[in-house]
Amino acid sequence: MLRVFYITTDVNSRRIFGWAMYDWANSAFSTIVVTTLLGPYLTMLAESAGGIDLAGFNVKPAAFFPACVSVSVVMQVFFLPVLGSLADQSRFKKQLLVLFAVFGAGFTAALYFAAPGFMDLGLEQVVLMGGFLFIMANFCFGASIVLCNGFLPDIASPSERDRISSMGWAVGYLGGGIALLAALAFFAFVSDKAMAVRLSLALAGAWWLAFTLAFPARFLPSCPPEKACGTGGFKAGQGFRQVIGTLSTMHRNYPETLRFLAAYLVYNDGIQTVIVVAALFASTELGTSNQNLLILILMIQFAAFFGSLLFGWLAGRIGAKKSIMISLLIWAAISIYAYAFLYNTTQLFFLGAASALVLGGSQALSRSLYSQLIPRQNETEYFGFYEISERGTSWIGPLVFAGAVQFTGSTRIAILSLVVFFAAGLYILAAVNVKRGMAAAGNDFSGVIL
Repeated sequence: MLRVFYITTDVNSRRIFGWAMYDWANSAFSTIVVTTLLGPYLTMLAESAGGIDLAGFNVKPAAFFPACVSVSVVMQVFFLPVLGSLADQSRFKKQLLVLFAVFGAGFTAALYFAAPGFMDLGLEQVVLMGGFLFIMANFCFGASIVLCNGFLPDIASPSERDRISSMGWAVGYLGGGIALLAALAFFAFVSDKAMAVRLSLALAGAWWLAFTLAFPARFLPSCPPEKACGTGGFKAGQGFRQVIGTLSTMHRNYPETLRFLAAYLVYNDGIQTVIVVAALFASTELGTSNQNLLILILMIQFAAFFGSLLFGWLAGRIGAKKSIMISLLIWAAISIYAYAFLYNTTQLFFLGAASALVLGGSQALSRSLYSQLIPRQNETEYFGFYEISERGTSWIGPLVFAGAVQFTGSTRIAILSLVVFFAAGLYILAAVNVKRGMAAAGNDFSGVIL
C-alpha cells in the first residue's frame, strides 16, 4: 500500500515515504488517546472522585478533558509560530521533529501510570496527573506536526501537493486503524477494562516512538539540498521578532493567505472538536461501551483511508477549495443529525461512516491548499500559525463545548454549537481567491486545478 508514495516524477521518493510515515507514527496518539479512550477514562475517574477541584472551582467530570485540550493549545498559540521561525532559520528541522516526537511519545506512554493507587495518590490527584501528561503530550504532538507539515513544499511540487497530502492522511488513518486493532485485542483478552485502557495508552506512545525513529528520522533531510536553509543556531529573540514581522507581512502582502487561515481557524475548530468529544458524547449520551467505541473508531479509521483518497481524487477534478467546501456542508449536516436524531449505537455507526468520508479529506486538502498560499523559505513558520488549530489541538471549539456542558449539563446541546463553526468557516473560505493568493506568494499555479 505504501508503494503509492513512489509514484512521482520530481521529488525524492525516500523523502516522501519518510514524511508520510510520520502520519503513520503519530496516528496512534490521535486515534487511541485523543479520539477514543483518554476522554472517557479520565471522565470516569473524575466522576468517581466527585468532580475535580481547581483553585476552589469544581470542574464537572465531562468538562475536564475538553478543558485540558484547550490548555495545551493555549500554550501552543504562544510557542508554535516561534518554533517554526527558528526551524526555518536553522538546519535542525528534522532533529526538532524527532525531539518533540520522542518527548510526546514518552508523556503518552506515562499515561499508563494514571491509575487509582499509583504512588498512593488520591483519585483526584491521579486525574490531574493524567490531565498534565496529556497536555504535555498534545503540546509535543502539535509542535512535531508543525515541523512535519513544513516539509510538504520541500517534497512536492504545487501540482502534486493535493495528492501527496491526501495520501499522507490516508496512510495515517491506516496506521491508526492497525494500532486500534491491537488496542481492541487488549479489551478482548484483558478482563480488567481499566488496565486495557492503560495498556492501549502505553501502546500509543510506543507506536509513535518506534515508527518515528524507524522512518522519518532516517529518511527526512535536515535541509533539502535544493533549498537555502539557515545555517545559524537558535535565537529566541530573533524568532519572536520574525513572528511579529511575518504577521505584519501576511496582512500587508498576502491577504488571501490570511483569509484562508481565518477560515481554517474557524471550520477546523469544529472538526477538531468533533474528534475530541465524539467518544465522550457517545459514552455519556448513548451509553456506548469502550469496546464498541473502539470498534466504531476502527471502522472510521479504515473508511477514512478511502475517504482521504476520494477527496484527493475529487480535488484533482474540481480543485481543493471546492472540495473542502463540499466537506464542510457534510460536516454541518452531521452535527445537526447528531443533535436531533442520534439516539442509539446503530445510528452512531451510520453517522461514523458519513464522518469518515470527509474526515481525512477536509484536513488533507486544507494542508495542501495552505501550502500553495505561503512563500518559500518560511514554510515552517507559516505552518506554525496553521498548526494552532490543526487536528487534536484546536482550543476555541473544545472550550465552547466544555462551557456548554458545564452550564447545561448536556453534551447533546453542546454538539449543536459546532454548526456555527462549519457555516462561518464556509462563508470565509468562499471569499478566498486561490489564484491571486498563489501569485502573491510567488508560487506557480500552472497545472494546479483552481
